[in-house]
Amino acid sequence: MKRLTDKPSEQVRTAAARPSRADHILKNLPSGVGRSPRLARCERGQSTVEFAIVAPLLLTLLVAVVVFGIAYNNYLSLTFATDAGSQLLSISRGQTTDPCQTASQAVYSAAPQLTQANLKFSIVLGTNTVVSNTANPSCSGSQQYLVQAANAQVTVTYPCNLNILGFNPVPNCALTAQTTMLIQ
Repeated sequence: MKRLTDKPSEQVRTAAARPSRADHILKNLPSGVGRSPRLARCERGQSTVEFAIVAPLLLTLLVAVVVFGIAYNNYLSLTFATDAGSQLLSISRGQTTDPCQTASQAVYSAAPQLTQANLKFSIVLGTNTVVSNTANPSCSGSQQYLVQAANAQVTVTYPCNLNILGFNPVPNCALTAQTTMLIQ
């Protein structure tokens, strides 16, 4: 038979030797919680230092995203405006005496946010290049090249600025859009 006095004493000894549930919870707490105040003071400025290291990188990345977003918006505007200029030029046969001025005005109207003085035009009517890389195109007298079933090609170039906090990864960046339409 077992004695009653031996059992309780063994249970007391084994409970004291085993770690309690509270000890296990305290070991797995985040730093500074449930620890001595001396250790908590050593880790107090850690998040501030981490933020000071990461913040400039994140701000630079944010500025870069904004700059590239503006350049991409300018490219989309330029593409849309070039398409509008080419479409108007393709239906202007017999209605204009200066096809280059007609196309350029359509481009200016379709992209008002782009600086007009920076837009460079190249216009090809059929096989004849009537304007090549000029800012304010005029080709008065070139309406004879607006021949039905020939191509009207409009190419517009616009400079882009990718300056990110004083650093320009592509200093001579130029956006180019080209559209070819069949003259009606």
